[in-house]
Amino acid sequence: MFASEHASGTDLATFKSQLRNILEWGSLMSASLQFRAGQHLSMTPFLQRSIQLLQLSSLEFQQQVEDVMGSNPFLEPLETDSEREQAQDTDTADSPAAAPEAAAQAEGPPDPGERDDSDGLRQDDVADGGLFESGTRRMTDDDWDPTLGLCATVTLREHLLQQAGCLRLTARDRAIMHTVIEAIDDSGYLTQTLDDVAALCPPGIEPEPDELRVALRQVQSLEPAGVGARSVSECLTLQLQALPQPTPSRSLALEIVRHHLGLLAAHDFQRLQRELSCTDEALHAATVLLRSLSPRPGADFGPSDTQFVVADVIVQPAGRGQWVARINPEVIPRIRVCSRYARLLRGHRDGEGTPVSEQVREARWLVRNIDQRFQTILRVAQAIIDHQGRFFEYGAMAMKPQTLGEIADRVGLHESTVSRVTSRKYMATPRGLFEFKHFFGSHVSTAAGAPCSATAVRALITELVADEDGTRPLSDIKLTRLLEQRGIRVARRTVSKYRDALQIPSVDVRRMSHRPQHVAQHAF
Repeated sequence: MFASEHASGTDLATFKSQLRNILEWGSLMSASLQFRAGQHLSMTPFLQRSIQLLQLSSLEFQQQVEDVMGSNPFLEPLETDSEREQAQDTDTADSPAAAPEAAAQAEGPPDPGERDDSDGLRQDDVADGGLFESGTRRMTDDDWDPTLGLCATVTLREHLLQQAGCLRLTARDRAIMHTVIEAIDDSGYLTQTLDDVAALCPPGIEPEPDELRVALRQVQSLEPAGVGARSVSECLTLQLQALPQPTPSRSLALEIVRHHLGLLAAHDFQRLQRELSCTDEALHAATVLLRSLSPRPGADFGPSDTQFVVADVIVQPAGRGQWVARINPEVIPRIRVCSRYARLLRGHRDGEGTPVSEQVREARWLVRNIDQRFQTILRVAQAIIDHQGRFFEYGAMAMKPQTLGEIADRVGLHESTVSRVTSRKYMATPRGLFEFKHFFGSHVSTAAGAPCSATAVRALITELVADEDGTRPLSDIKLTRLLEQRGIRVARRTVSKYRDALQIPSVDVRRMSHRPQHVAQHAF
């Protein structure tokens, strides 16, 4: 009896232990299987592509559209009115089947919810820039002034190659000369040795040292004078040699750059005068001549990696201090969904999910995306110019502080979207071509506590320096005080930073550049 009771007690303890383990495991399972409510953004492939296309520049966007058109047969260029009329006249005169086809197109009621044009297309199947109107009338091609765009300047290398093309040279000499030109940097200097240049020549051409020296002399004879030099001394010498013989002070200036350029750079004019055995007037005339030379002959040309920029928006006056933004018609791809295929596929749903239907979907999406892209650009551009209207009236000193977040709130977009819209987008204005991001930036405080745009402060510093007395130029401390007198509180180090960004020399350099005996020092 006792043994039985003991056994049953043992079984009960075991049962309780197992039950406790089951309950603990159940609690763990319930904890791991609980549901949590939350939200997350799931981006479709088309939405991801829309975001990617929005941040492309105009040229990149046009190239992307052309690539899609090359692979999608349901997209075709949109003809202009004159081209369409000419095509219709040709079809009427040469194609007897044109009338029956037109009659067939007229048969049958249109699809509900769709508005057809003459080609049987819905309005949102066409992208031609017709939606981008602002003001009281629609913008036409006559409103577009091509001079408002920015064309890339000719690079120094292109300029030299054009001149070399006019010379009568053998194929071998031309190849060697082109190699020398390719080795010249954007400043106009040949920084590589002739041995290094020889290694850059095309295969099969192993130039002799004399051939390289002749080619270099030919390059140095081209414009601008001084190009192809290997040192500042040689550069200035080439420019002086290009001057006519009777040029006053030419010989003395040549003597300075050939043998005494170090004394000129060290500002040791007393010793320089003794070495040259010349008068003060003669030294002054020579330094004036040297100041007229350029130590960087390639500075007036565009850099080798110059990129072409096309204005996305044209800013024009609308009267009474108002300015209006218009989309540049040149940057709008004029395309549509192919009318012939659209008519064949209209009303048919059997092919949904097939590659053909996906191409149709992509074609319609691209056309709509073009409209949406330029509508967004126009909204952001108009918001910018509404805020910066005084800039277009009075210039950089009237620039107001502005942030991406403020524009985002004004147009009802996310700040990241505004950032994409303003990236590599340009607007042509009567004051020049500016990137959208030019109208954003840091700001400084004023005496009244209101912010002031850093662009306006830099413009004011430029004006103060331009109006200063050359014999008593303004120091950074004095510039700081003058800004404070105008209500702008800014630290001296900030003034120095802005002055350096504007490439304005320091007060000491500006002072010496206005002294007669030190006229040439700033250039070197």
